[in-house]
Amino acid sequence: MAHQRVALWAAEPDLDDINDTDVDIPIPMPSSTNEMYDDPNLQLDEGSLQAMQQHIAQQAAFAQIPDVVKRFIVHFHQAVLDNNLQEVTLAYESGWTRLTEKYYAKTEWPEAETIAPLVNDDQIFLILYRELYYRHVYSRLQPNVDDRFHSYENSCELFNYLLNSDGPVLLSLPANWLWDIIDEFIYQFQSFALFRSRPASKTDDELTMLGSEGGAQAWSSYSVLNVLYSLIQKSRANEWLKARAEGKSDEEIEEIVGEYGTKPLYRMLGYFSIIGLLRVHVLLGDFTLALKVMENVGLGQKAPFTAPTAVHVSTAYHAGVCYFMLRRIPDAARVFTGVLTWVMRARQYHTRSYQYDQINKTADRMYALLALCHVLAPTRLDDNVMNIVRERYGDQIGRMGRGEEGLSTFEELFLYACPKFICANSPPYDDPTALASMLIPPTPTSPSSQNPSVVLGDPTQRHLRAASSHFMSLTPVSSLKSLLKLYTSLDAKKLTGFLDTSGAGVDEEEVLSWMMVMKNAGRCVGRVNTGSTAANGEKDSDEGSRPSESLLSGEWMSISDLNFVIDQNMVHIAESTVGRRYAGWFIRNSEHAARVLDSVKASPLPPRIAPTQVQKKSADGPKGEGAPRTTGQKVAWGGVKVA
Repeated sequence: MAHQRVALWAAEPDLDDINDTDVDIPIPMPSSTNEMYDDPNLQLDEGSLQAMQQHIAQQAAFAQIPDVVKRFIVHFHQAVLDNNLQEVTLAYESGWTRLTEKYYAKTEWPEAETIAPLVNDDQIFLILYRELYYRHVYSRLQPNVDDRFHSYENSCELFNYLLNSDGPVLLSLPANWLWDIIDEFIYQFQSFALFRSRPASKTDDELTMLGSEGGAQAWSSYSVLNVLYSLIQKSRANEWLKARAEGKSDEEIEEIVGEYGTKPLYRMLGYFSIIGLLRVHVLLGDFTLALKVMENVGLGQKAPFTAPTAVHVSTAYHAGVCYFMLRRIPDAARVFTGVLTWVMRARQYHTRSYQYDQINKTADRMYALLALCHVLAPTRLDDNVMNIVRERYGDQIGRMGRGEEGLSTFEELFLYACPKFICANSPPYDDPTALASMLIPPTPTSPSSQNPSVVLGDPTQRHLRAASSHFMSLTPVSSLKSLLKLYTSLDAKKLTGFLDTSGAGVDEEEVLSWMMVMKNAGRCVGRVNTGSTAANGEKDSDEGSRPSESLLSGEWMSISDLNFVIDQNMVHIAESTVGRRYAGWFIRNSEHAARVLDSVKASPLPPRIAPTQVQKKSADGPKGEGAPRTTGQKVAWGGVKVA
């Protein structure tokens, strides 16, 4: 019977076959309402009329639901009640997606109040259903201000149920769903913060709602951080990760984490909340704290349990953004390279995943950031990844290498690849005077008159200016570096003459400042030489196996292949090349040779010809044809390869 239920949404033809079946579940009305309607002398007030109209509209909406959707909801609810993780996973990953594509690709799913009779008004299931409902609205449709407030209220109900119940709740949900709950919670917070930060585009009703007390509390940074930290504390996820890293036994770990930490639901929610904190702190611009919360997790691809692919991709993307904004460019490049290499190898396993599009979008942003890293600090990386970077962004890399001419290209690529940063504080919607002053356009004498978004405190523009200033400080470096590579020693005056080709009056002091910039740009704090990542982008050891090592640790290191010393008026140059690490090359080719040998051994042997047949063929055929060949190249199974 369970197999028949699964087939209802496991294959597309079955959806059409069962569509003719009727599901008659009437929506009951309260008995008091029925008695009220039986009285002929009753005068209906406005509230009763609204209740009756609402009931009629609810019945009409229920009748519009396809029967296959009704059966799916009934089965989905029963699977959640039974804690049948296999059927819940199938319904969540396959059934919901297929029915969305078939019936609700461009419209909303039925509201929770409409499908409530199908699930016996189960409030817990309705909360989970609303979570899917609003996620569909955010991803496929355009949410209005009511959807944004209601999704926040539903999230509060869900987390209050998980955190404030008497003991751990008896609920089993798949890891993909739990990650999506945390991920969507942060995405809706980010979307609301961006929506709230643009007061100029708001209607009067939206301004009133945002200026109310509830509008000020909805999707506040404090409430979002409070939820994530509460889940981590309730599940004791950090203590669990530390205990696993120390090699403690299962009994000792259970004693450390308590009754909540032993439940897979809370353990996974706590672990995913740590990843969520990384993302929230990145969005708020606190990159140091973002890496600080990841100290017990690490950046390796080995999670404590089988985590969804989207978890690894999100972790690497936001950690790489942190390193990039902290000017630790080699660390950022190696984080991006590691996860992109892993995604390329695992591509065949998640091509049919419902998260495939999101994974690809994030991977594209990492390729763009990797192109920026290559421009700011060229480093030897994995050849496969760098070939894709050059294929997609080769023209942009060439333009950015020309110096100041490539500033617009740098900014365009950064705005595409960086996350949409948000501001923790909202505009003063409760103070119309202060809000009106924010909406006044800047005066012509204002230094920010060219960019009104700067006046409103757009955090993305602030981070863009910081990244652009770092890029602009390196603009003279490319030409200076190419000149220094031609000499082993050079007079400073002669070098100044080479650089002053346009007659702009470049003096030696200015050239000296450029050289100091290049000297400083060739050094940074990094942790890439700690054994976690090889110089060619390949891992020498599993970085995730040492989560106790701080992601902020590191030491000053040289990332340039050119060094120089200024002795009075002479510049002495020494060029060094980074030796290629051949371990990965030998490992890959050894594995390839082993696969070739296995395929050769598995190949069938050629048919063996009897000696009498050989002699007969030699006698019947032309002279010399069919005679056994004694010379030639031997093949793997010992015979002679025929030309």
